[in-house]
Amino acid sequence: MSVHVPLARRTGVGLFLLLAVLLAACTNSPVEQPPPPPAPVPSPQPEPTKLVVGVSELGAGFNPHLLADQSPVTTALSTLVLPSVFRPDANGVLQLDTTVATSAKVISTAPFTVNYELNLEAAWSSNAPIAAEDFVYLWERMRSEPGVADAAGYRLITDVRSRAGGKAVDVVFSQPYPAWKTLFSGLLPAAILKDAPGSWTGATSDGLPASGGPFRISSVDRARGEIVLDRNDLYWDTPTVLDRLVLRRMDGPVLAAGLASGEVNVALPESTPAIRTVLQGLQPAPRLQPAPEPVVTQLGMRGDSGPLSDPRARRGIAFLVDRDALRNAVAPEALPADSFGLAPSEPGYASTAPPDAPLHPDPVAAAQLLAAAGWKRDASTGRWDRAGEPVRLVLAAAAERPEDVRVAQVIAAQLNAAGIDVTVIAPPGVQLFGQSEVPAVTPTPTPTPTSTPESATATPTQLQPVPRAARLTPSTTPAAPTTPATPQASSEATSSATSTPSPSPTGGSVEADMIILPRTVGSDLGTELASDFGCPNPTALVPDPPRSPTGFCFPALQPLFDELVSADPRPTTAGVVERVLWAQLPALPLFQPENLVVSTPAADTATGVTPGPLSTGPLTGAQRWRPTKE
Repeated sequence: MSVHVPLARRTGVGLFLLLAVLLAACTNSPVEQPPPPPAPVPSPQPEPTKLVVGVSELGAGFNPHLLADQSPVTTALSTLVLPSVFRPDANGVLQLDTTVATSAKVISTAPFTVNYELNLEAAWSSNAPIAAEDFVYLWERMRSEPGVADAAGYRLITDVRSRAGGKAVDVVFSQPYPAWKTLFSGLLPAAILKDAPGSWTGATSDGLPASGGPFRISSVDRARGEIVLDRNDLYWDTPTVLDRLVLRRMDGPVLAAGLASGEVNVALPESTPAIRTVLQGLQPAPRLQPAPEPVVTQLGMRGDSGPLSDPRARRGIAFLVDRDALRNAVAPEALPADSFGLAPSEPGYASTAPPDAPLHPDPVAAAQLLAAAGWKRDASTGRWDRAGEPVRLVLAAAAERPEDVRVAQVIAAQLNAAGIDVTVIAPPGVQLFGQSEVPAVTPTPTPTPTSTPESATATPTQLQPVPRAARLTPSTTPAAPTTPATPQASSEATSSATSTPSPSPTGGSVEADMIILPRTVGSDLGTELASDFGCPNPTALVPDPPRSPTGFCFPALQPLFDELVSADPRPTTAGVVERVLWAQLPALPLFQPENLVVSTPAADTATGVTPGPLSTGPLTGAQRWRPTKE
């Protein structure tokens, strides 16, 4: 029997079977997709263009206004990173830096007022504008902080007024001040520093918190001895040619090897016969140019208290110091300094020392002066007493300034050989130049980290502190005197050692009778003399102005200092001041340190490096340096 299937049903079944076949065919034979395109090969990034500058030391810190931070590296960083209203040209003449200020001029003489119109584009790398608050911050710090350099001009300012959203500044003075162009160099970022406790010293100890120049500090690695400066991408004017500038600490042999291999392009070592010998064998021979530092090293002597408060005692001590032997032992190519004002490398320098100045050792003259000051020498021991007690002087040098410590050790040995017990201490520089009492810490030689091992360092002599009981805090106990050292032994500490503070066996604090003191030079002569040796006048703004590091104040000189910073000083006034200072002797000038600018022929072509103006140094214009290989 046949079964009849309706046509519609048969048609539906057929369609279903056809779809099934087609689906199966699609499943079994997928359509091939084109392969994905290959991943793009990243193009190699070019290495940043850079030059390496070899330096002897990185320095204690980088605030250009602190005596404790004065160093070639600080000068370089201030020149390349910090904004200044005026900068010296190749002849040392101050010129307006229009990247910072479009105009600066005297707009009133009663009261004496200077107007600054700031560049509207000028800004810190933190994006804060370079503005009036930066002027205010620097003025307030310079007039009230201890241990600063060239503060006399800032003390004449009575007001700093802001206009145009901080981009116009009016600075009012108590009297006409012809050297006003020397002010407001090395501006610091007030927006970052003004409200941070201790920021005046602490925030600049390991870098600068913001840049207002063509370079910025990207890293400071003290362990490796390296500071890396990168192009400041937020700089509003012509960008640097180099991507990077590296300052690297290295000793003589490492420096010579770096110059020979091309790894080091320019170097700023201390000028010594040893470094010249190391560089002699290099081929092609590098170019060597002398580069004096903008400081004079001097032996400061406390004038406000203690056994050296009598000027006869200070002169007697000076007659026991052999400055020539000192330079031969510590800085053989430094320039002898015989002036309280101009430095030996400055135009117009001449010795201001009178015939009876203590320029050379004279034990007879020293004995007469010390006796006149009430000192007595024991005939049996050869040691000096004062008021029935042995004379025990404390000589301090900043722990972070190795050359200063070596100077102190040689002077201490010379005075010990002359019958005067001297203790060398090495407190932190900020404390030494800013406080009347400092920690009684001994200088401890520690190897300076470098890229290669260095020779062991000889142990300096005369390191045990012998502070007077009356000058120590109550918790201390004086230590026994040590055996006097000889000058030869004291000079044996090698340049590869850096003195760093360590706790004294006695603890406590002490007033230093003598200080190895850097005196800044290269600015306005009258301002420098008034800043270094004047008596700051109390004002309503600063009722208790900071003392000088040695406490020296001779009121009879103050009218002459006031005249030197005035609009019309007499031509003879500076000479009179020099004669009085040689008589009072608040400090004994020693020498002006000198470095070398060492450059390979390739670096000469790429940089045109020179010693530069005294106040801005060899890295002046480094924003225009080119790489040695392009």
